[in-house]
Amino acid sequence: MRSPTPGSTWSGRGEEVVGQIEAELRGADFPNLSWYDVLLHLKRRPDGRSSPREIEDAGLFEQYNLSRLLDRMETEGLVRRVPYPGDKRRQLVEITEEGRLLQRRMWGVYGPAINRSIGEKLTDEEAAHLAALLLKLMRSENT
Repeated sequence: MRSPTPGSTWSGRGEEVVGQIEAELRGADFPNLSWYDVLLHLKRRPDGRSSPREIEDAGLFEQYNLSRLLDRMETEGLVRRVPYPGDKRRQLVEITEEGRLLQRRMWGVYGPAINRSIGEKLTDEEAAHLAALLLKLMRSENT
């Protein structure tokens, strides 16, 4: 499979879609998608906790960007850092109830924006095929 190259139509369209979604979130007075990505990642964890490294890997964040992002999110009361069991030098990031609420509220804007940008452009068959492919990718990440 061919990967998108910088400046290609494929990568340009993706940036355009993300830009539109970011604008809708800003218009609703929400933070940007990176906040949503972190909150969703934590929400999906059985205990609502994850190491910063796991968040980096899941969200394609650079460590220095993630540290600042987590600082801002902690200041807003959306996440908290807790000691790593058995290793006081490490920390876990835990979603708070406020973080869970914000993620759900953001989805109210994000979900319809995705549907307008992507979902409405696909037939039912194409959408089912895309969903199957994404599920396959998600499962392979967890193995």
